[in-house]
Amino acid sequence: MSDGFIAIVRHEDKVLLLNRSEMVADFPNAWDGIYGVGDAADLDAVKTRIKDATGISADSLTHVRTGTARGIEFGNRLNEVVPILFISDTAEIEPKTLYDEAIWVDPGFLNMLSPDEVKDAADEAVMQERRTVPQLGEMYGDVSTFLFVVKTTIGREQKIAQEIRARLSGTGSLESVQGEIFAVIHPHTMRGYIFVEASAKHHVEKLIGRGGGVTTPLRGCTKVLPGEAPLQVVSNYLEPKAATEGIDVGCIVEIRVGHFKGNRARVTEVSEGKEEVTVELFEAPVPIPITMRADHVLVTERVGE
Repeated sequence: MSDGFIAIVRHEDKVLLLNRSEMVADFPNAWDGIYGVGDAADLDAVKTRIKDATGISADSLTHVRTGTARGIEFGNRLNEVVPILFISDTAEIEPKTLYDEAIWVDPGFLNMLSPDEVKDAADEAVMQERRTVPQLGEMYGDVSTFLFVVKTTIGREQKIAQEIRARLSGTGSLESVQGEIFAVIHPHTMRGYIFVEASAKHHVEKLIGRGGGVTTPLRGCTKVLPGEAPLQVVSNYLEPKAATEGIDVGCIVEIRVGHFKGNRARVTEVSEGKEEVTVELFEAPVPIPITMRADHVLVTERVGE
Protein backbone atom coordinates (compact mmCIF):
# COMPACT_ATOMS: atom_id res chain seq x y z
CA MET A 1 0.00 0.00 0.00
CA SER A 2 1.32 3.44 -0.92
CA ASP A 3 1.73 6.40 1.42
CA GLY A 4 -0.19 8.70 -0.87
CA PHE A 5 -1.01 9.72 -4.42
CA ILE A 6 -0.86 12.61 -6.85
CA ALA A 7 -3.99 12.89 -8.98
CA ILE A 8 -3.29 14.47 -12.36
CA VAL A 9 -6.33 15.98 -14.03
CA ARG A 10 -6.67 16.72 -17.76
CA HIS A 11 -9.39 18.67 -19.53
CA GLU A 12 -9.31 18.34 -23.32
CA ASP A 13 -5.66 19.03 -24.23
CA LYS A 14 -4.62 20.78 -21.00
CA VAL A 15 -3.25 19.56 -17.65
CA LEU A 16 -4.24 21.08 -14.32
CA LEU A 17 -1.44 22.46 -12.15
CA LEU A 18 -2.02 23.72 -8.62
CA ASN A 19 0.36 25.95 -6.71
CA ARG A 20 1.09 24.96 -3.13
CA SER A 21 0.63 27.75 -0.61
CA GLU A 22 3.75 29.33 0.85
CA MET A 23 2.41 28.25 4.26
CA VAL A 24 2.61 24.53 3.39
CA ALA A 25 5.49 22.70 5.09
CA ASP A 26 6.42 20.48 2.11
CA PHE A 27 7.35 22.12 -1.22
CA PRO A 28 5.83 25.58 -0.61
CA ASN A 29 5.10 27.61 -3.77
CA ALA A 30 5.75 24.56 -5.97
CA TRP A 31 3.36 23.49 -8.73
CA ASP A 32 1.67 20.17 -8.10
CA GLY A 33 -1.09 17.81 -9.11
CA ILE A 34 -3.59 17.04 -6.35
CA TYR A 35 -1.71 15.42 -3.49
CA GLY A 36 -3.52 13.15 -1.08
CA VAL A 37 -2.73 10.71 1.71
CA GLY A 38 -4.18 7.22 1.68
CA ASP A 39 -4.79 4.22 -0.54
CA ALA A 40 -4.49 5.10 -4.24
CA ALA A 41 -6.66 2.10 -5.11
CA ASP A 42 -9.67 3.72 -3.43
CA LEU A 43 -10.76 5.83 -6.38
CA ASP A 44 -13.81 7.21 -4.58
CA ALA A 45 -11.53 8.61 -1.87
CA VAL A 46 -9.21 10.02 -4.53
CA LYS A 47 -12.14 11.76 -6.26
CA THR A 48 -13.22 13.20 -2.92
CA ARG A 49 -9.71 14.60 -2.44
CA ILE A 50 -9.84 16.16 -5.93
CA LYS A 51 -13.19 17.78 -5.10
CA ASP A 52 -11.84 19.14 -1.81
CA ALA A 53 -8.80 20.67 -3.54
CA THR A 54 -10.41 21.95 -6.75
CA GLY A 55 -14.19 21.91 -6.48
CA ILE A 56 -14.45 19.42 -9.39
CA SER A 57 -17.24 16.96 -8.55
CA ALA A 58 -16.78 13.18 -8.73
CA ASP A 59 -19.37 13.00 -11.52
CA SER A 60 -17.14 15.20 -13.69
CA LEU A 61 -14.13 12.88 -13.34
CA THR A 62 -13.24 9.78 -15.34
CA HIS A 63 -10.38 7.55 -14.20
CA VAL A 64 -7.93 6.79 -17.01
CA ARG A 65 -4.86 5.12 -15.57
CA THR A 66 -3.00 4.44 -12.32
CA GLY A 67 0.79 4.25 -12.35
CA THR A 68 3.27 2.60 -10.03
CA ALA A 69 4.53 4.23 -6.85
CA ARG A 70 7.58 6.48 -6.91
CA GLY A 71 9.73 7.32 -3.90
CA ILE A 72 9.63 11.05 -3.16
CA GLU A 73 11.58 12.73 -0.38
CA PHE A 74 9.47 14.84 1.96
CA GLY A 75 12.09 16.48 4.15
CA ASN A 76 13.80 13.62 6.00
CA ARG A 77 11.26 10.95 5.03
CA LEU A 78 10.66 8.95 1.85
CA ASN A 79 7.05 8.56 0.77
CA GLU A 80 5.73 6.13 -1.84
CA VAL A 81 3.49 8.26 -4.07
CA VAL A 82 1.26 6.86 -6.85
CA PRO A 83 0.32 8.96 -9.92
CA ILE A 84 -3.30 8.69 -11.09
CA LEU A 85 -4.70 10.25 -14.25
CA PHE A 86 -8.28 11.56 -14.53
CA ILE A 87 -10.16 13.33 -17.29
CA SER A 88 -12.41 16.19 -16.21
CA ASP A 89 -15.39 17.38 -18.26
CA THR A 90 -15.07 20.85 -16.75
CA ALA A 91 -12.30 23.45 -16.52
CA GLU A 92 -13.94 25.37 -13.68
CA ILE A 93 -11.49 25.36 -10.75
CA GLU A 94 -11.48 26.76 -7.23
CA PRO A 95 -8.14 25.94 -5.57
CA LYS A 96 -8.49 25.07 -1.90
CA THR A 97 -6.78 23.15 0.96
CA LEU A 98 -3.02 23.11 0.19
CA TYR A 99 -3.38 25.26 -2.91
CA ASP A 100 -3.92 28.94 -3.62
CA GLU A 101 -3.58 29.13 -7.42
CA ALA A 102 -4.51 26.98 -10.42
CA ILE A 103 -3.67 27.00 -14.15
CA TRP A 104 -4.34 24.75 -17.12
CA VAL A 105 -1.23 24.15 -19.24
CA ASP A 106 -0.30 22.32 -22.42
CA PRO A 107 1.55 19.11 -21.37
CA GLY A 108 4.58 20.46 -23.23
CA PHE A 109 4.78 23.23 -20.64
CA LEU A 110 4.39 21.02 -17.59
CA ASN A 111 8.14 21.15 -16.86
CA MET A 112 8.91 24.48 -18.52
CA LEU A 113 7.28 27.91 -18.45
CA SER A 114 5.28 28.82 -21.52
CA PRO A 115 6.27 32.03 -23.37
CA ASP A 116 3.24 33.93 -22.04
CA GLU A 117 4.31 33.11 -18.48
CA VAL A 118 7.76 34.62 -18.89
CA LYS A 119 7.55 38.08 -17.36
CA ASP A 120 10.80 39.51 -18.71
CA ALA A 121 10.46 39.91 -22.47
CA ALA A 122 14.25 39.70 -22.84
CA ASP A 123 14.14 36.11 -21.56
CA GLU A 124 11.35 34.83 -23.80
CA ALA A 125 13.73 32.79 -25.93
CA VAL A 126 15.25 31.06 -22.91
CA MET A 127 13.85 27.73 -21.71
CA GLN A 128 12.93 28.32 -18.08
CA GLU A 129 12.17 25.50 -15.69
CA ARG A 130 8.88 25.47 -13.84
CA ARG A 131 9.26 24.87 -10.10
CA THR A 132 7.27 21.72 -9.38
CA VAL A 133 7.14 19.06 -6.72
CA PRO A 134 9.82 16.41 -7.31
CA GLN A 135 9.23 14.02 -10.23
CA LEU A 136 5.93 15.59 -11.31
CA GLY A 137 6.91 15.36 -14.98
CA GLU A 138 8.05 11.77 -14.59
CA MET A 139 4.80 10.85 -12.85
CA TYR A 140 2.80 12.44 -15.65
CA GLY A 141 4.77 10.29 -18.09
CA ASP A 142 3.91 7.22 -16.01
CA VAL A 143 0.21 7.68 -16.74
CA SER A 144 0.21 9.74 -19.96
CA THR A 145 2.58 10.83 -22.72
CA PHE A 146 4.66 13.72 -24.00
CA LEU A 147 5.59 14.69 -27.55
CA PHE A 148 9.28 14.85 -28.42
CA VAL A 149 10.90 16.31 -31.52
CA VAL A 150 13.56 14.25 -33.29
CA LYS A 151 15.94 16.07 -35.64
CA THR A 152 16.48 14.27 -38.93
CA THR A 153 18.18 14.69 -42.27
CA ILE A 154 16.03 16.83 -44.56
CA GLY A 155 14.31 14.70 -47.18
CA ARG A 156 14.56 11.46 -45.18
CA GLU A 157 11.81 12.19 -42.64
CA GLN A 158 9.32 9.64 -44.00
CA LYS A 159 11.94 6.89 -44.34
CA ILE A 160 13.21 7.49 -40.80
CA ALA A 161 9.66 7.37 -39.43
CA GLN A 162 9.19 4.01 -41.17
CA GLU A 163 12.48 2.69 -39.76
CA ILE A 164 11.49 3.76 -36.24
CA ARG A 165 8.17 1.90 -36.59
CA ALA A 166 10.08 -1.16 -37.80
CA ARG A 167 12.31 -1.03 -34.73
CA LEU A 168 9.25 -0.88 -32.50
CA SER A 169 7.78 -4.00 -34.10
CA GLY A 170 10.96 -6.03 -33.67
CA THR A 171 12.52 -7.94 -30.80
CA GLY A 172 15.74 -7.71 -28.85
CA SER A 173 17.09 -4.80 -26.82
CA LEU A 174 14.28 -2.45 -27.87
CA GLU A 175 11.49 -4.59 -26.42
CA SER A 176 11.80 -2.63 -23.16
CA VAL A 177 10.73 0.62 -24.86
CA GLN A 178 7.90 -0.78 -26.96
CA GLY A 179 5.40 -0.09 -24.21
CA GLU A 180 6.76 3.45 -23.75
CA ILE A 181 6.56 4.68 -27.37
CA PHE A 182 3.02 5.27 -28.65
CA ALA A 183 3.21 7.07 -31.98
CA VAL A 184 5.58 8.34 -34.65
CA ILE A 185 4.23 11.38 -36.49
CA HIS A 186 5.62 12.90 -39.65
CA PRO A 187 3.63 15.89 -40.94
CA HIS A 188 4.34 16.13 -44.68
CA THR A 189 4.83 19.89 -44.47
CA MET A 190 7.54 19.59 -41.79
CA ARG A 191 11.10 19.23 -43.01
CA GLY A 192 14.03 18.03 -40.91
CA TYR A 193 12.00 16.84 -37.93
CA ILE A 194 9.53 14.17 -36.82
CA PHE A 195 7.44 13.85 -33.65
CA VAL A 196 7.52 10.85 -31.33
CA GLU A 197 4.89 10.35 -28.63
CA ALA A 198 6.45 8.68 -25.59
CA SER A 199 6.39 8.55 -21.80
CA ALA A 200 9.93 9.97 -21.43
CA LYS A 201 12.76 11.38 -23.51
CA HIS A 202 15.28 8.67 -22.64
CA HIS A 203 13.04 6.03 -24.27
CA VAL A 204 13.13 7.98 -27.55
CA GLU A 205 16.90 8.37 -27.31
CA LYS A 206 17.30 4.62 -26.80
CA LEU A 207 14.99 3.94 -29.73
CA ILE A 208 17.12 5.97 -32.18
CA GLY A 209 20.42 4.88 -30.65
CA ARG A 210 21.39 8.27 -29.23
CA GLY A 211 21.13 7.54 -25.54
CA GLY A 212 24.56 6.07 -24.94
CA GLY A 213 23.31 2.47 -24.86
CA VAL A 214 23.90 -0.54 -27.08
CA THR A 215 21.29 0.33 -29.71
CA THR A 216 22.72 0.98 -33.17
CA PRO A 217 22.34 4.69 -34.03
CA LEU A 218 19.61 5.24 -36.60
CA ARG A 219 21.12 6.81 -39.70
CA GLY A 220 19.72 10.26 -40.40
CA CYS A 221 18.58 10.82 -36.79
CA THR A 222 20.88 13.20 -34.98
CA LYS A 223 19.21 13.92 -31.64
CA VAL A 224 16.08 14.44 -29.59
CA LEU A 225 15.54 18.15 -28.98
CA PRO A 226 15.51 19.33 -25.34
CA GLY A 227 12.17 19.55 -23.57
CA GLU A 228 8.70 18.37 -24.51
CA ALA A 229 6.85 19.71 -27.55
CA PRO A 230 3.58 21.57 -26.91
CA LEU A 231 0.55 19.91 -28.49
CA GLN A 232 -0.27 23.14 -30.30
CA VAL A 233 2.96 22.77 -32.30
CA VAL A 234 1.83 19.43 -33.71
CA SER A 235 -1.75 20.64 -34.25
CA ASN A 236 -0.49 23.46 -36.46
CA TYR A 237 1.03 20.87 -38.80
CA LEU A 238 -1.80 18.32 -38.68
CA GLU A 239 -4.74 20.66 -39.24
CA PRO A 240 -5.64 20.79 -42.95
CA LYS A 241 -5.02 24.22 -44.44
CA ALA A 242 -6.75 25.77 -47.42
CA ALA A 243 -4.59 26.09 -50.51
CA THR A 244 -5.48 29.80 -50.60
CA GLU A 245 -4.16 30.44 -47.09
CA GLY A 246 -1.54 33.19 -47.16
CA ILE A 247 -2.48 34.34 -50.68
CA ASP A 248 -4.03 37.81 -50.94
CA VAL A 249 -5.03 40.05 -53.79
CA GLY A 250 -1.91 41.95 -54.84
CA CYS A 251 0.57 39.21 -53.95
CA ILE A 252 3.28 38.41 -56.49
CA VAL A 253 3.44 34.69 -57.31
CA GLU A 254 5.42 32.29 -59.45
CA ILE A 255 3.45 29.73 -61.45
CA ARG A 256 4.75 26.25 -60.66
CA VAL A 257 3.04 23.99 -63.24
CA GLY A 258 1.56 24.03 -66.72
CA HIS A 259 2.24 26.07 -69.83
CA PHE A 260 3.09 29.21 -67.83
CA LYS A 261 5.46 27.46 -65.40
CA GLY A 262 8.17 29.83 -64.15
CA ASN A 263 6.26 32.99 -65.05
CA ARG A 264 5.63 35.68 -62.45
CA ALA A 265 2.16 37.12 -61.98
CA ARG A 266 0.07 39.33 -59.74
CA VAL A 267 -2.97 37.93 -57.92
CA THR A 268 -6.17 39.78 -58.85
CA GLU A 269 -8.75 37.52 -57.19
CA VAL A 270 -8.84 34.78 -54.53
CA SER A 271 -11.68 32.23 -54.43
CA GLU A 272 -11.40 30.48 -51.07
CA GLY A 273 -14.43 28.25 -51.65
CA LYS A 274 -12.99 26.80 -54.85
CA GLU A 275 -9.38 27.13 -53.64
CA GLU A 276 -8.51 28.97 -56.84
CA VAL A 277 -6.71 32.22 -57.67
CA THR A 278 -6.92 34.50 -60.67
CA VAL A 279 -3.65 36.07 -61.80
CA GLU A 280 -2.33 38.37 -64.50
CA LEU A 281 1.05 37.61 -66.06
CA PHE A 282 3.72 40.31 -65.91
CA GLU A 283 5.21 39.34 -69.28
CA ALA A 284 1.92 39.27 -71.22
CA PRO A 285 1.58 42.17 -73.70
CA VAL A 286 -2.14 42.27 -72.90
CA PRO A 287 -3.17 41.48 -69.27
CA ILE A 288 -5.41 38.42 -69.54
CA PRO A 289 -6.88 36.93 -66.32
CA ILE A 290 -5.86 33.31 -65.76
CA THR A 291 -7.66 31.21 -63.15
CA MET A 292 -5.84 28.22 -61.66
CA ARG A 293 -5.62 26.09 -58.53
CA ALA A 294 -4.08 27.94 -55.59
CA ASP A 295 -1.54 25.17 -54.96
CA HIS A 296 -0.16 25.76 -58.47
CA VAL A 297 1.38 29.08 -57.45
CA LEU A 298 4.09 30.05 -54.99
CA VAL A 299 3.96 33.42 -53.24
CA THR A 300 7.26 35.28 -53.79
CA GLU A 301 6.23 38.72 -52.54
CA ARG A 302 3.40 39.55 -50.18
CA VAL A 303 1.27 42.67 -50.13
CA GLY A 304 3.07 45.51 -48.34
CA GLU A 305 6.52 43.92 -48.49
